[in-house]
Amino acid sequence: MGLGVFIHRLDSIYEDSPAEQYQFPSQYLSRVEACVGDWIIYYEPRKVGQTRGYFALARVQQVIPDPGVPGMYLALIEPGSYLDFANPVPFTEANGRPIERGVLNDEGRISGRAQSAVRPISREDFSRIVGLGLDEQIPLLPRVDDEMPQSSLAEEQAPFTYDEQRDRVSITISRVMRDRVFRRVVLRAYDERCAITGLKLINGRGRAEVAAAHIRPVEASGPDIVGNGIALSGTAHWMFDRGLISLADNLEILISRQANDPQGIRSIVNKSGYALSPKRMSDRPHPHFLRWHRESCFKQ
Repeated sequence: MGLGVFIHRLDSIYEDSPAEQYQFPSQYLSRVEACVGDWIIYYEPRKVGQTRGYFALARVQQVIPDPGVPGMYLALIEPGSYLDFANPVPFTEANGRPIERGVLNDEGRISGRAQSAVRPISREDFSRIVGLGLDEQIPLLPRVDDEMPQSSLAEEQAPFTYDEQRDRVSITISRVMRDRVFRRVVLRAYDERCAITGLKLINGRGRAEVAAAHIRPVEASGPDIVGNGIALSGTAHWMFDRGLISLADNLEILISRQANDPQGIRSIVNKSGYALSPKRMSDRPHPHFLRWHRESCFKQ
């Protein structure tokens, strides 16, 4: 097992879905296979407009030949392991030095290794990047051997470290932490506005009165990714969870015919009839999850 960096960009020609799979050609097979059972960091290149840099964490479950494309392979991501960084990490520090020291050559210059779509990463670099991406204000559970039950652990705040002395180490991330990171990335994508009503309400303590809702709930195997999230105020959240409203793939707001006050609902939703859309295309609700909500939750 080994740690790695996978380059991903929104306009990629590959069939990537970062929380589910990563498609790659055979030239990277040995590097990806070295990451099976261990963790990788997703990185968006600096040439991408409004790049997120190092933006997420995930664990590689297995590698299989792509059944639909000869010569291509799929790295399958362990369900539930993907986590967006609360704070995307830039490629370089303020002084211009790369965060990922391993891309430097013996002369201290950035080497061609930095252009590789898949590359190994040292434990020190991995720990540094994840520590910046998941700030110390968010509690982490300690790393434990796979056999130890999670229920025996207490949540405690600690800086992120990667224990390289253990042969079998896993990063255990608390549900509380996942909820806090998910809230942060979703509310940031929607500028803290309710996507249904368009309202941005901030309470006296400076906290946005809006929730980060899962489109496909965690209990129904919905991942903690921004494409499976939407910012909703309390009333809109209640209606969305109960299937009284839903969204078409183009974000048109759908109102259930079973709602007992459809006119009242129309009076509080966006006058345009469409939900607010994040600026980044990659942050928009994914059609896969919207379809699930319409088919499994929405009362047509």
